[in-house]
Amino acid sequence: MRLWHEGLIEGLPRQQLLGQHRECCALRGDGWGRKHETVNYVFDYSPYKLFQYHQLIMDDMKRRGYNVSVEWLDVNYRGKQCAAYSELEAVPLTEPIYPEHDGAYLKECVENLADKGIFI
Repeated sequence: MRLWHEGLIEGLPRQQLLGQHRECCALRGDGWGRKHETVNYVFDYSPYKLFQYHQLIMDDMKRRGYNVSVEWLDVNYRGKQCAAYSELEAVPLTEPIYPEHDGAYLKECVENLADKGIFI
């Protein structure tokens, strides 16, 4: 489980991009609040921030010609097995979306990808 630094999204290979989509779907649904070392920081913020990040992923998927289920474009949607939010309050879009996605995290992600033979 990892949310790649948002500066890397456009360069992610297909497998990593689609994996990131699945990760976001899981975190937005029943995975919300389930601690995992590499993504614990997302639970310190509103789920709206995760939606903002997921939007970046879905936008890039659409740009590449991949299909995105329209349900996920709804900020309140949490998957088929999880009750939707009644009305998730919007939060301002920041850059980066998560402050943890700083230069050090970018370096960590680039090194992690390189270990997998992926060079961005």
